[in-house]
Amino acid sequence: MAMETRNENENTNLLRSVDWFTIVLYLIMVIAGAVSIYAATYDYDKASMFDLSEYSGKQFLWAGLSFLIGFSLLLIDRRIYEAYAYPLYGFMILLLIVTIFVAPDIKGSRSWLVFGPVSLQPAEFAKAATALALAKLFSTYGFTLNGWRNYAIAIGIILLPILCIIMERETGSALVYTSLIFVLYREGMSGFVLFAALMAVVYFVVVLKFAAITFMGIPLGMVIAFILVMTLIVGMLLVYCRSWILGRNVLLGYLAAGALAGGLALAGVHVNGYAFFLPVIVLSLLYLLWGMLHDDLKKVLITVCFAAASVMFMFTVNVAFNKVLEPHQQKRIMVTLGIADDPRGAGYNVNQSKIAIGSGGITGKGFLQGTQTKLKYVPEQHTDFIYCTIGEEQGFIGSVTVLILFLALILRIITLAERNHSTFARVYAYCVASYLIFHLAINIGMVIGLCPVIGIPLPFFSYGGSSLWGFTFLLFILLRIDADRGNYGTW
Repeated sequence: MAMETRNENENTNLLRSVDWFTIVLYLIMVIAGAVSIYAATYDYDKASMFDLSEYSGKQFLWAGLSFLIGFSLLLIDRRIYEAYAYPLYGFMILLLIVTIFVAPDIKGSRSWLVFGPVSLQPAEFAKAATALALAKLFSTYGFTLNGWRNYAIAIGIILLPILCIIMERETGSALVYTSLIFVLYREGMSGFVLFAALMAVVYFVVVLKFAAITFMGIPLGMVIAFILVMTLIVGMLLVYCRSWILGRNVLLGYLAAGALAGGLALAGVHVNGYAFFLPVIVLSLLYLLWGMLHDDLKKVLITVCFAAASVMFMFTVNVAFNKVLEPHQQKRIMVTLGIADDPRGAGYNVNQSKIAIGSGGITGKGFLQGTQTKLKYVPEQHTDFIYCTIGEEQGFIGSVTVLILFLALILRIITLAERNHSTFARVYAYCVASYLIFHLAINIGMVIGLCPVIGIPLPFFSYGGSSLWGFTFLLFILLRIDADRGNYGTW
C-alpha cells in the first residue's frame, strides 16, 4: 500500500514538474507537419488524410507512436539516462558500424536498416546517445576544457559518429553532429575556435567563387583570401593581442609592399600574386616570431599559427573540392555559389522551391490549393522540401509562424538548460538546441537557395519516422531530466 502511494506521489510530481509548454509546442509542430505532408502529397483519388497507403497516413502513424514513445520516456527514472549514457553511446556506435556493412544501397547511401516494410536510420537515434555521452563526460567530477587531453576526449565523442556516418555515405547527417561545437563553446571552449571555423568557410567560398577570374596571374579568389589574411593579422594584433607597436609595424609593412607592387605594375613590370603575397606574409610572421620576445607570447603565437593555418587551408580548398567531394556535391555547391547554372539538374529543386514559396505571397493560396505542389514540380516536397509547401499554401504568414514555433522551442530549451543546476542536464539541453538550430538553419537555407542541397530534414515537419522518433527521443529525455531538476544528487 505504501509503495502504491509513493508511486502515485511520484507520478503526480512528474505531471506537475514536466515542462508542458515544450510538450504543447512539440504536439503542435508534429500535427502541423503531418498535415503539411498530406498537403504536399494530396491525391484527389485518395483524399483521406489517414490512409496508411499514403505518406500522410504513415506520418500520422509515426506521430502516434512518437507520442507513446515520448510519454514512455517520461516514466523512466532520469538517473538511468545518466548511468547508462556511455553504454548507450557504445551500442549506437556499434550499430552505426554494422549499418555500414549490412545496409542496402539506397540512392548511393548505406545508412538505412530495412526490417520488412519498415526502414530505420540509426544516425538519427545516435544523436541522443552522443548528446548523453557528451553530457556524461562534462558532468564527470573535475572535468573542464582546460587541456588538450580533455579537448581530445570531447571532440572524439563527437567525431566517432561523424566518421561512421560518412562511411555510410550520408554526409548530410554527419554534418549535423558538427553543431555540437556550440556546446563546447558554452562549456568553456575559446570563441577563437568558432571564429576560425567561420573564416574557414569564408576562405572556402571566396576561393571557389572567384576561381575563374585571374588577377596578378593567379585566381582572384586567392588574392582576396590573401588580403583577408593580412587584414586579420593586423586586426588580431590590434584587438586580440592589444599590441599597438606590432600591429602598426605590420600594417606599415603591408602598405609599403602594396605601394611597391603598384609602382612596379605602373612601370609595366608583371608582379605574380604568389611571388608577392607569400613572401610578404611570411616576412610579417617571421617579424611577429621575433616580436614574441618582447610582447604577449601566447596571443602573438596564436596569431602566427592562425595566419599560417589560413594560408595552408587556402591551398587545400581546390584539392578538397575536386578530390574529396562527390561530383553531385560539387555541382550543388557550384550552383549555390552561382558559379554554375543548372536549372534542369542540380539547381532544379531549389529553383522550383523558390517559385513555390514566392507564389504563396503574403497569405498563401490556401490549404490544398498550391499549384506547384499539386503538379509535383518540387521533388522531395514531402521530405527535405516540405517548407516550400507551407510557403506556397500558407504564404509568408504561415512560413513565419513555423519559424516562430521553432524559435519558441529553441529558446525554451535554452531556458531549461540554464535553470538546471546539473551540468549533465545543461550540456544535454544545449546538445538538443544545437541539433535543432543546425537542422532549421540548413533546411531553410537549402530550400531558399542559401545552402547547398545536402538532405537535411526539417524537424517534426519532414516525412520520416526515423527523424521524428530521433527528435522525440532527444526532446522527451530532456523533459524527463528537467522534471527532476530539484532532486539532483539524490539517489
